[in-house]
Amino acid sequence: MKKTLLTLAALAVACGTAATHAQDIAGNAQAGEQKNAMCIGCHGIVGYQSSFPEVHRVPMISGQNAGYLVAALQAYQKGERKHPTMRGISVSLSAQDIADLAAFYAQQGQGAEPPATPSRQPSPQVAALLQKGACVSCHGDNFAKPIDPSYPKIAGQHADYLYVALKSYQAQPGQHYVGRGNPVMGGVASQFTHAELKALAQYIGKLDGDLRVVPQSRFR
Repeated sequence: MKKTLLTLAALAVACGTAATHAQDIAGNAQAGEQKNAMCIGCHGIVGYQSSFPEVHRVPMISGQNAGYLVAALQAYQKGERKHPTMRGISVSLSAQDIADLAAFYAQQGQGAEPPATPSRQPSPQVAALLQKGACVSCHGDNFAKPIDPSYPKIAGQHADYLYVALKSYQAQPGQHYVGRGNPVMGGVASQFTHAELKALAQYIGKLDGDLRVVPQSRFR
């Protein structure tokens, strides 16, 4: 287990270094607000669900780390993350567009500082799963302050989305429409059954965090 964690840590450093280069472009939140027409149709509607390839609520991105949003959009551009809709949107964006959109959504958080540690304690079974996956080593003790800005805040994220996202890291090469080519998360997710991933997602999704959906006026 120790050797596995050291390997994952080394991979995390490598991925973090690559993501750091993506932050060289400064994002403008005001410009991002003028470019989010393709985003608000899903991420600006409370409770909106994706229906393909699996039904789940679309992730909350308001309040998310800008570095993570940049890294995620770039992964969709490169095909490292598979999702037909997000692929189509991402390839239409320039590096500056991505930086601006990331800056815009990052500044839309809840405003209140999440607690330093979760107020809701996990069951012994879930606590063992969290320790096995070394989740706090990247996402922080409260799952809302990742150690690297290219990692996501996950506290309070929709549990059904978290479950689908975690499963996608287990996808085998060549599978269509699903899969995320992240070696760190791939190594973590591969340790768990789907039932265990669902238990993790349900716990993390109930925690207090900074993520939210900001309804757009045209959808209210």
